[in-house]
Amino acid sequence: GNALTVTPNTPFAGLEKFGNGFLTRFEGSQVTGSEILKNLLIVDTPGILTGEKQTIGRSYNYQEVLEWFAERSDMIILMFDVQKIDVSDELSEAIKSLPKHYNKVRVILNKADSISQQNLVKVYGALLWNLGRVITTPEIVKVYIGSFWDQPLKNADTKNFMENEMSDLMSDLASLPRLGAVHKINDMVKRLRQIRVLVLIEDHLRKKMPMLGKDKKKKEIIRDLPVFFRDIMEKHELSPGDFPEIQTFKKFLQQTDISSFPRIAGKKMKKGGRLEDIELALKESMPDMLNRLPGVASAMAEPEWC
Repeated sequence: GNALTVTPNTPFAGLEKFGNGFLTRFEGSQVTGSEILKNLLIVDTPGILTGEKQTIGRSYNYQEVLEWFAERSDMIILMFDVQKIDVSDELSEAIKSLPKHYNKVRVILNKADSISQQNLVKVYGALLWNLGRVITTPEIVKVYIGSFWDQPLKNADTKNFMENEMSDLMSDLASLPRLGAVHKINDMVKRLRQIRVLVLIEDHLRKKMPMLGKDKKKKEIIRDLPVFFRDIMEKHELSPGDFPEIQTFKKFLQQTDISSFPRIAGKKMKKGGRLEDIELALKESMPDMLNRLPGVASAMAEPEWC
């Protein structure tokens, strides 16, 4: 693990913050001769421990490590055995801790050739129902059905169907390296939008602070923060999804001097120039960068093998 954090051309340097408790358990290997793995990094996470073992059995914060990898992943795969489709409390908590990344989640229903076609329909429906209680999005999560090992499929009735399903998964994996650039630009746009909102929030709250009675006013701002968020949202026509979580931001304000927030028209913000740079990046730089990516349009339309 420690060696991986200093290995060139790998994205693992940031894992140093989790310390030796994690790094001594983090291992890696390089596979050669596989075209589909040429530009892919696959991370196999440990299983979910039960009860107190989740914290006592590990010398690092499992949820924080999951979040770190999820933030940097292009696809998150949850694998279920056809005989074990229950979503445990521990797995449920792990999934619920990643709401910002539900769009990346895909599901594999493995060993599906070991049951009849009729039972497979029942298992598939039960799995979707179980997942629907955890992944609370309007879209149905994509499920790949197959038997992922190096042996022939056992059930002739579902053989063609499963071969198509597994082929779809391989095609989606093969498209990830090229679509990864699009995902990175999407992340940059998301961060720019969040920074723009934060700049406007700080400027708005700074203007509310008086010369005297700052502590009292600060308590009022924290109490009425949802109102201030709504005012900023309506004034600048911003999306609610770009705003920070209210309770988290309240905790931040409790430990911060609101009077120290930079004004948009102040020197730190180059008299509005910083905000203009953000707007320019969102309106021109990011779209231009996306249009310059070679082969992105064709890759998005019809994924091919790398």
